Amino acid sequence: MNRRDAADLAGSAGVGAWTAFAVLTMIVVGGAGVPLWLDGTFLTWSVGHRPDELVALARGVTATGSGLVPYALAALAGALAGRTTRQGLRAAALALGCLATGQALRYATMTRVHRPRPPRSDWATHATGWAFPSGHTTTAALTAGILLVALALRAPRGGRALQVAVVCWGLSVGLTRVYLGVHWFTDVVGGWLFATAWLGTCLWAAARWLPGTFLAALTPRPAPEPTERGA
Repeated sequence: MNRRDAADLAGSAGVGAWTAFAVLTMIVVGGAGVPLWLDGTFLTWSVGHRPDELVALARGVTATGSGLVPYALAALAGALAGRTTRQGLRAAALALGCLATGQALRYATMTRVHRPRPPRSDWATHATGWAFPSGHTTTAALTAGILLVALALRAPRGGRALQVAVVCWGLSVGLTRVYLGVHWFTDVVGGWLFATAWLGTCLWAAARWLPGTFLAALTPRPAPEPTERGA
C-alpha cells in the first residue's frame, strides 16, 4: 500500500468513527445521561453474576487499562516498528504522543459530557470521574490499535495469534468496566469509537506529513522471491 492509499484508508476509518462517536455523544447528552438501549440489561446481568473468582480476574484485567501498562506497551510498539534503535525511539515517541493526546482529548470530552456513572451500590471496584466515554476502554483500545499497527509493519504474514491476543485484551478491558458496574455499556462503546477515531486521525496525519525517509523505514521489507531449484 502506498503512502496516499494508507492516508486515505486511515482517514476514512477516522471519519467514520468520529461520525458514529458524535451521534452517540449527542444521544447521551440529549438523554441527560440516562441509561440507553441495553445499558440496564448488561448492568443487571453483571450484578447477578459475580463469583469472587471472576471479580478478581476482572479487576486484574481492568487494571491493565490505566497507569503505566498502556504507556509501556505503546513504547514497546514503537520500538518494534523501527528497524534501528534510532527509528524505534522516534516511533516510540510518536506512539506515546498519540496515546497521551488521545487521553487528554478523551478527558476533555468526558468532563464536557459529564454523564453520571451507574449507581455506586452496583460497583465492584473503585472509580472516579464521569462516565462517557470510558477512560480505561479508550486507553486500552488505543494501545491495542498501536500494537496492531506495529505488528502489521513487522510481521505482516505472521503473528496472527499475538494479534488476536492484542484484540482480545483491548476488548476485554472495556467489558470488565461494565462487568464491574462502573460504566454503562454505551460508555464502553463510546470509548471504542473514540479510540478508533483518534488512531485513524493519527495514522492519517503520519502518512500525510511525516518525512518519506521515516515512513520508508517503517515499511515492511518485501519477502524475497522464491528461486527455482538449480537455477
